[in-house]
Amino acid sequence: MVSVSKKKNLLGYDLDALNALMAELGGKPFHARQLLKWMHARGVNDFDVMTDLSKALREKLKTHYSISPPRVLERFNSQDGTRKWLLQAGALQAIEMVFIPEGKRGTLCISSQVGCALDCSFCSTGAQGFNRNLNTAEIVSQVWLANHELGAYGDEGLVAVPDEEDVAEDTSAEDPNEEGLATRVTNVVFMGMGEPLANYRQVLPALNILTCDYAYMLSRRRVTVSTSGLVPQLKKLGADSNVALAVSLHAPDDQLRDQLVPINRKHPIKELLEQCWTYLAETSGRSITFEYTLIDGVNDQPSQAKELAALLKGHPAKVNLIPFNPFPGNDFQRSKAKAIRAFRDVLHKHDIRATVRKTRGDDIDAACGQLAGQVSDRVKVRLGSKQFTVVSA
Repeated sequence: MVSVSKKKNLLGYDLDALNALMAELGGKPFHARQLLKWMHARGVNDFDVMTDLSKALREKLKTHYSISPPRVLERFNSQDGTRKWLLQAGALQAIEMVFIPEGKRGTLCISSQVGCALDCSFCSTGAQGFNRNLNTAEIVSQVWLANHELGAYGDEGLVAVPDEEDVAEDTSAEDPNEEGLATRVTNVVFMGMGEPLANYRQVLPALNILTCDYAYMLSRRRVTVSTSGLVPQLKKLGADSNVALAVSLHAPDDQLRDQLVPINRKHPIKELLEQCWTYLAETSGRSITFEYTLIDGVNDQPSQAKELAALLKGHPAKVNLIPFNPFPGNDFQRSKAKAIRAFRDVLHKHDIRATVRKTRGDDIDAACGQLAGQVSDRVKVRLGSKQFTVVSA
C-alpha cells in the first residue's frame, strides 16, 4: 500500500483531469462527475462511503490516491465574526485563510502561494518573502476545509447558491448585516497570501473546480481573482476563464505605484488598464473592481482622487477603498477617517463608483494586508525585477 503522504490528492483534480483518470482506471465519464460530487459537494474524503462507485474502482482509488485537506495549526475568532485559520503547507511552512460572514454571504479569502514575491510596501505577506507556489489541491482544499469547519455539509451536502451581482464588493459593505451570519462559503476571493496569476497553472484548475456544477457550484461572479498586474497572465485568464476580477491599483500615477507596487515597473498603469478593459470585453463582465489602500499622506489626497477618477472615467469600474491595516515593521499609517471620506466623495463627484471597505478581523490580524502565515527558506525577490521568473508548476 502506498503511504498516504505519497498518494496523489484528488482535491486538485478538475473534471477534465478526473475524466482522464477514470479512463486510465477503466471507469466512465459519469464516474468522474460522481467523484467530484462526493468530494466537493458532499465533503466526503472516505472512498468506502462512495457506494455508487464500484468496489473495484474504489480499491484502485484507495491504493494510489487520497482526499487530503490541510492540517489546521491554529484557529482564530474575531469579535466581529471573522474567522482565520493557520494551515500547514509543508515542513516549517504555513498559510492563512480568512472567512468573512456578512448576512447570508460568506466570503472565504484563500491563499495561492506560501508568501509572496511582489513585495508591495504596504502588505505584511510581501514582507515575509516567497517560498513556493501552492498546488491546486492545496488551493481548493482551503474551501473544502472551511465548509467543514463551518458545518456547511448537511445530509444532502452543499446546494447551489443564487447568482448575484457585484461579487467583487463582497467584503466592502460599509454597513453589513450582522444578523444571521453565513455558515457556508458562498463566495471565494483569491486575496490571501500570494499573487494568484504568478501561480497560473495551479490556479486555473482551481477556478474550474470552484465553478463546476458537480463541485462547489459557484457562479463566476462569486469567484474573484485579485492581481497586482501581471499583464501576460491576465491575458491568459481572459481566454481561459471568466471569473470576476479585482486589480490592486493603490496609486494614480506610475511614479508612486512603482514604489508601492514594484510590478508596476514592468507593467505600468496604462498597459495594465488596457488589458483590464480587454478582459471585460472578452468575458462579458459587468465591471472590474480596483482596490486602493489608503495610506496617510502617501496616496490619500483629493488631487490623487481626481487623477484616479480620470484614469477610470468612462469605463465599467468600481473602486474599493481599503483603509491601511498596520503590521509590525511597517511605518505607514492608516488615513484619517475624514481623508477617506473626502477621497471617496471626490470619486463620487466624478461619477466613479466607490465604497469604503469595512475593516474586519483586525483584532486577529485577518484584515486586508495583514496575512503573514509562516514562511521559511524564503527567497526575497520582486516580481518586477529581472531576477524573478514566474513559476508555473
